[in-house]
Amino acid sequence: MKNEGLKNAVQRKGSFGQTLRAVGWSFFGVRKSAEHEKDVAQLNPVHVVIAALIGVGIFIASLVLLVRWVLVSGVAA
Repeated sequence: MKNEGLKNAVQRKGSFGQTLRAVGWSFFGVRKSAEHEKDVAQLNPVHVVIAALIGVGIFIASLVLLVRWVLVSGVAA
C-alpha cells in the first residue's frame, strides 16, 4: 500500500520550475498555507529532493565565497 502512494507521488505532473520556486521560498520560510497545500498536492517528491540539494549547494558555495572575500579584503582584520 505504501508503495502505491510513492508511485503516485512520483508520477505527479508538477514542473521542475515550480519545484525550484517552492523550495526557494521554503528556504526563506515564507509560504502561504494555501500555496503549501497546493504544492504538496502537485509537486514530484524526487524533484523536491533534487531542488533542495541544488539550493543547499548554492547556499554553501555562497557562504564559502563570502568568507573568502572577507578574509582577502582585510575586513576581518
